[in-house]
Amino acid sequence: MRRQAFAAFGLAVSLTLLGSGTTAVAEPSPAPLAPQGSGAASIDEIVKLTDTRSAVFVNSPSMGRVIQVQVLHPAGDGSRPSLYLLDGVSAGEESNFQESTWTQQTDAVQFFADKNVNVVLPVGGTASYYTDWLLPDPALGVNQWETFLANELPPIIDANFNGNGVNAAAGVSMGGMGAANLVTRHPDLYTGLASYSGCLDNTHPSARESVRGTVVFKGGNPTNMWGPGADPAWSSHDPWANAEALRGKQIYISTGNGLPGPYDNGTDLLSTIAIGGPLELAAHLCTLTFQDRLAQLDIPATFNYRPNGTHSWPYWQDELRTSWPVLQQALAA
Repeated sequence: MRRQAFAAFGLAVSLTLLGSGTTAVAEPSPAPLAPQGSGAASIDEIVKLTDTRSAVFVNSPSMGRVIQVQVLHPAGDGSRPSLYLLDGVSAGEESNFQESTWTQQTDAVQFFADKNVNVVLPVGGTASYYTDWLLPDPALGVNQWETFLANELPPIIDANFNGNGVNAAAGVSMGGMGAANLVTRHPDLYTGLASYSGCLDNTHPSARESVRGTVVFKGGNPTNMWGPGADPAWSSHDPWANAEALRGKQIYISTGNGLPGPYDNGTDLLSTIAIGGPLELAAHLCTLTFQDRLAQLDIPATFNYRPNGTHSWPYWQDELRTSWPVLQQALAA
């Protein structure tokens, strides 16, 4: 029954995205249509925004351009772990790609101010799923985010922000799947995972249609990402299929149910319910199947099903706080 419900709702989510009429805002410095090469990444510039927040501009060989990440970090010296915190589908579009939506829409800066951890926030990556695309995309450019986040960036963070080599990944919505793929595909690099309203089951065709719909929603061609629906790349980027790699990790996964909750009010109430409701219900159904998968494998995890709530930032701000004890345990490894 769960799989049937998920299949029906995956199609509904795709139609919701495609019918919204939203167009993507181009990221600064348009991406080239081919990566420039391989090799070690290097720092172009570090801008100290405050004593505990820096903008790091990284020359990425895999993507052939400079990528901004912002780092929330303690003011003093001393080694510390790193949390890679991934964005949703817009990936900083709301600020014209000046910062992550996490720092614009939540109190993440204040929350982490007293914590001995580097919080790494990529800026950009609209509809990329933070993955390596098979082909460049005319609208979304070159996306080699997995290579950037898992290979190029960690040595730079550790060297410049006293990282101790212990990492966890977390993400919201699109970034939830992105984080789960990073952890399952690089299990030696990460000790923990948190996903907020993400779909971690990429097995069913309707789930793949929802992913494809998300990319189309921002003007991209999803075939450039993981190929047609039957391409093996889809299975290799399926947290459900690759869940065994999560054994021994600290895991936190949460979702609402799509019904209006305490934060669903104000002038945008209609659009919040009409769009955020179906999206969150789809994430809810998808999370149920992923919980079943981990139970079958006997892999412990914390699942938090909020009684109400749509696909929106106030709930994710709460979830970041609620998940912190799990992430803190992972980062203390």
